[in-house]
Amino acid sequence: MKNSRKGWLGKRLKITLIFLLVLGLLLAGFATYTVRQSFAQESGTIQLPELKAEVTVQRDKWGIPHIYAANSHDLFMAQGYIHAQDRFWQMDFWRHIGSGRLSEMFGSSQVDTDRYLRTMGWARVAQQEIQEINAEMKAYLEAYSDGVNAYLKEHQGSALSLEYAVLKFLNPKYKPEPWQILHSLTWGKVMAYDLGTNFQSEVERAILLKTLTPAQVEELYPPYPQDLPAILPEFQKGKTGEDENSDDTPFTAFDIQEGIESITKPMMALEQLIGPTGIGIGSNNWVISGDRTDTGKPILANDPHLGVQIPSIWYEVGLHCISKSAECPYNVTGFSFAGMIGVIIGHSDRIAWGVTNVLSDVMDLYIEKINPNNPNQYEVNGKWVDMKLLQETIQVAGSQPIVQTVRYTRHGPILSDVSPNLKEFQPSQPLEIPQNYAVALRWTALEPSKLADAIPQINRAQNWQEFRTAARNYDVPAQNLVYADIDGNIGYQMPGKFPIRAKGKGRYPVPGWTDAYEWQGYIDFEKLPKSFNPSQGYIATANNLVMRKYPYLITADWVYGYRAKRIVEMISEQTEPISVEDVQQIQGDDRNLNAQILVPLLQSIAVETPHLQAAQKLLRDWNLQLGMTLPAAALFEVFWKRLLADTFHDQLPEKYFPNGGDRWYAVVANLVKQPNSSWWDNRNTPKVENRDEILQQSFTEAVDELERVQSKDPKNWNWGKLHTVTFRNATLGKSGVAPIEALFNRGAFATAGNGETVNANRWRANKSFEVTDIPSLRMIVDLGNLDNSVAIHTPGQSGHAFHNHYNDMVDSWRKIEYHPMLWEQKKVTASTAATLKLVPKLGV
Repeated sequence: MKNSRKGWLGKRLKITLIFLLVLGLLLAGFATYTVRQSFAQESGTIQLPELKAEVTVQRDKWGIPHIYAANSHDLFMAQGYIHAQDRFWQMDFWRHIGSGRLSEMFGSSQVDTDRYLRTMGWARVAQQEIQEINAEMKAYLEAYSDGVNAYLKEHQGSALSLEYAVLKFLNPKYKPEPWQILHSLTWGKVMAYDLGTNFQSEVERAILLKTLTPAQVEELYPPYPQDLPAILPEFQKGKTGEDENSDDTPFTAFDIQEGIESITKPMMALEQLIGPTGIGIGSNNWVISGDRTDTGKPILANDPHLGVQIPSIWYEVGLHCISKSAECPYNVTGFSFAGMIGVIIGHSDRIAWGVTNVLSDVMDLYIEKINPNNPNQYEVNGKWVDMKLLQETIQVAGSQPIVQTVRYTRHGPILSDVSPNLKEFQPSQPLEIPQNYAVALRWTALEPSKLADAIPQINRAQNWQEFRTAARNYDVPAQNLVYADIDGNIGYQMPGKFPIRAKGKGRYPVPGWTDAYEWQGYIDFEKLPKSFNPSQGYIATANNLVMRKYPYLITADWVYGYRAKRIVEMISEQTEPISVEDVQQIQGDDRNLNAQILVPLLQSIAVETPHLQAAQKLLRDWNLQLGMTLPAAALFEVFWKRLLADTFHDQLPEKYFPNGGDRWYAVVANLVKQPNSSWWDNRNTPKVENRDEILQQSFTEAVDELERVQSKDPKNWNWGKLHTVTFRNATLGKSGVAPIEALFNRGAFATAGNGETVNANRWRANKSFEVTDIPSLRMIVDLGNLDNSVAIHTPGQSGHAFHNHYNDMVDSWRKIEYHPMLWEQKKVTASTAATLKLVPKLGV
C-alpha cells in the first residue's frame, strides 16, 4: 500500500473514477437520484422482523436520533438499524480493517495492509471473545446485528451509499455480507491499536541508536517535567514505576535497527486508513465538584482527540427505555461508534463519564532467536521450540487468493514477517547476538477482552460503586475515566490490563529467548490509580502523568502535561463559581505554553532590520493565544517549525524529524538551558553554532517565509490560513482523482490552536501546517440540570455525501460553539425534525 495520499487505490481505480466522473456529468439526473436514494428514511413507519414492540425514533434538527424502546432487545436492534441507515459504508469499511479483508473490497493495492492485519489477528481474538462474553451481552449484540441486517436486506448497492455506486465500477461482484457479532467486537481492536501503539516509540528509539548514543536518545525522550501536573497530585508516596526498572537497554550495542525499521512500513500504511496512531494521540477530560460550580453540582467535560476523517468516528444518539426496569435499565445519551452497541461517552439519568487515553505501555517487541536449520523454530531458554503456524487466505478482488502463513511465538505474532525488507544485521560490538532473528509482538489487545461487557454496564450504572464494577471490564484500550453523578460525587478510575515486567521499562525491544523479560501477570484492578471526591474539588486529565509515585510501570511515554497544566490553571484561577460557559472557554483555549519559554528568548536576540524588528514587536504584544486571525500566532508557529528543522534535521533520520508535539516542547525547554549544547550546532557547516545563533536564524527564516507566502505587512499574517483542516473520506477521498475527492471531502477550513493547546488541533512540524488530529467531539455535562448540557462533534451526523447533516457541524465546531444535549423527552419533542416508527413485521 502506498504511503502517499495520492493513488491510495491504485491506477485501475483512478481510470475507473475518471470514467465515472464523465458519465456522471452526462447523467446528472441519475447522479442526483443515486446520491439521494441512500439517505435515511427519517419519518413514517418501517416494519422490522425480530422486533418485539414499537420503537420511536425522534431525530432532532441536528440529525441526532433519540430512540425510545420498551425493551433492551428492541433498543439495541433499533440502534443497529439507525447506524446502518446513516453510516453503513463506514461500518463496512472498518469491519474489513478489523478483519484484514480490505483486498476483498479494493483489490491488490491493499494486500500488504491485509497481510499486516492478518498477522495482528484481531479477528481471531474477537472470535475468542464471542465464546467468553456473557449471555446478556451476546443477546444485545445479536439484536444489534439483526437491526443492521434488517436494513441491509432492503438496501443494496447505491441504496446503501454513494460509495457503493463508485465501488461497483471497480469491483462489480462486491456485495456486503450480513453483519455479525464478530464485526462489532473487532471495533474495539481497531480502536485499541489507534490509541495504544506505543511500540512505535520502541521502534523509533531502537532505530535512533544506530546514529546516536544512548544518552542522546534519552535527551530526545526526557523525563516527565517536575513543573507539569500529575492527574492525582494527592498521591505522592512510594516508589516510582520508572525507578524499579533500571536495566532497560539490552540492545544498545546491537545493530538490530534494520529489522526493526522494516516493521514501520505496514504501520504507516495502516495509518493512512485510520488516521495517526499511537503516541501523540490525546484527549482532555475533567470534572469539577459542585463546591466550585454555580449550580452546586458537578460539571464534567470531555474532548477526545483523534485523526481527521469524514464521516466522524462518533455518532451521537439517545438510548431510552420507555420505562426503566431490570430488563430495560437504559436511559442514556451521548456518543457511540457506528458498529458497536451503547454509548461510549455521555451521561445517563444518574451519572456522566468521559475518557482520555492513558497511552499505556501494553506492547513489547521481542527479538526472537531463530533456528538457522528450521525457520519455524525459535529459542526458549536454550531449547528450540516450534512456532504456531496459522494459514490465512486473503481474497483479492480481481485476482487470485493469496495464502499467508502467520507465525506465532510464545509472545505473539512475528511482525517482521509482513515486511519484505527484513535484513540480516551485524553486531556493532563483539557481543553474542542472534545471527537469525525475528521480531514478535506481545500486546494485551491480542488476548480476549471484556470491553464489550463494560460499555452497557457503564451505561446502566447508577452510582460510583456500579461504575467501578463496570470499569473493571474496561481492559483494552486503557483509559482515564472521569465520573460525576447527580448526588454531587466526582471520581477518577484508571482501568486496563497493565503488564508487570520482570525486567525492563518497555522502552526498547528486548530479548525473547530468555525468561528475564517475561511478563509476570497484570496489575490488580484494586491497585490501579483511582480517586473519589478529592479535596481540591476537581480532577483533570490530558494523557499526562497519573501519579508521581507509583510502584508499577504504566508507561514511559506520557504526554508531557502542557494541556493539563493550562486546564488546571484555568480551573484554579476562577474566583467565581464555575459555569458551563466557563468550561466552554476552557475547551476553546488556545494559549501556547511553549511560547512562554521561547518568546522571552526571541525578545533578547539582536535584530537590526526594520522588518525583523516589526516581527519582534508582534511577539512582544502577543497574548500567547493561537487564534485563527492572529499574526503573532502565525509567526510563532512558523518559527517553531523552522527551529526544530534548524536544530535537529542535521542529526536525525528524515523519518524521525521532530513532529513538534509535546515531547519536543520538553526537549527544547531543556536545551535552551544549555546554550552550547551540541544539538544547536549545525554539522553541515564548518562553524559551531550556539543557541542564540540558531534562534536568530530560525526567527529570520520564519519572517521570510511569511512574507513570501502571505504578506510583506506583518499585520496581514494569519494563522488560520496556514493551519487548515480538510475532512477526507478514508477511501475515495484519497483516490488521487481530484473531482472524485471533491465529492466526498470537505475543506479546507481555518482552525486555531495546535496540538498542545487545550483546543488541540494538531499539525506536524515534519510535514505541513495542515491539521492531522482534532478534538473529535466536545461534551459538557451539567449534573445540576442535564438539559443544560451541551456537545458538538464534527463534521456531522450523516455519512452520506451531500446530506444536510454531512458536514453541518464544522463551523460550530471551529468556533467552539455547541448544540444542546437534549435530555427530557419534552425537550427532544420540541426540537424534533422527523419521527420514525419502527414496528414488528406483521406475520413474522
